[in-house]
Amino acid sequence: GQTQKMNLFQSITSALDNALAKDPSAVIFGEDVAFGGVFRCTVGLRDKYGKDRVFNTPLCEQGIVGFAIGVAVAGATAIAEIQFADYIFPAFDQIVNEAAKYRYRSGDLFNCGNLTIRAPWGCVGHGALYHSQSPEAFFAHCPGIKVVIPRSPLQAKGLLLSCIEDKNPCIFFEPKILYRAAVEQVPVEPYNIPLSQAEVLQTGSDVTLVAWGTQVHVIKEVAAMAQEKLGVSCEVIDLRTILPWDTETVCK
Repeated sequence: GQTQKMNLFQSITSALDNALAKDPSAVIFGEDVAFGGVFRCTVGLRDKYGKDRVFNTPLCEQGIVGFAIGVAVAGATAIAEIQFADYIFPAFDQIVNEAAKYRYRSGDLFNCGNLTIRAPWGCVGHGALYHSQSPEAFFAHCPGIKVVIPRSPLQAKGLLLSCIEDKNPCIFFEPKILYRAAVEQVPVEPYNIPLSQAEVLQTGSDVTLVAWGTQVHVIKEVAAMAQEKLGVSCEVIDLRTILPWDTETVCK
């Protein structure tokens, strides 16, 4: 189908646009999302879909996720933004003790599977201690949620749409250093990339290198250096989904 040159934040906007158009119950909310967000990921969406579907929240991450759980339990599709991944910790209890366990604790009478939490993730070079963290490891040990980190605009759109449509609570971390740095052709129409499926980016016979998000690009450079300087053949795998991760591809 038709493709368009997009950077990573534009591919996120495109995915959110597709989700709102497809699902009339979908809502997007968080700090400053109504005017487009600090990284411009929701720009134009309030004007297009109205203030009842794209709206700001108070500066309270615990409240944002608690509200999102309620929205999802009531049957709507909740897409909540935590402005920086570093500030997801006040919502940790809501995610780990409420969202992840909702289906189990109610014997599947209720669930908040229509919940996606987005957050800019990782270092950007000038973020210091409160705007540079990569907290996925804290969530990688929690049954009941899925954790996803893309490496590029094409991957970001397909994986985000899969998270939004998945019937389990998902956390989607977006590498903020790639928001403008990563650019490629991305389909305009919606498409899905399966969750929990790693991608082998480069075959190799000596050693396997596994990474996700921004580090995929670093690992690819390392693999090229290893081949050139040491004659070592490296396989490169992008994990993509951190939880539940693709053990089969990595072990193979």
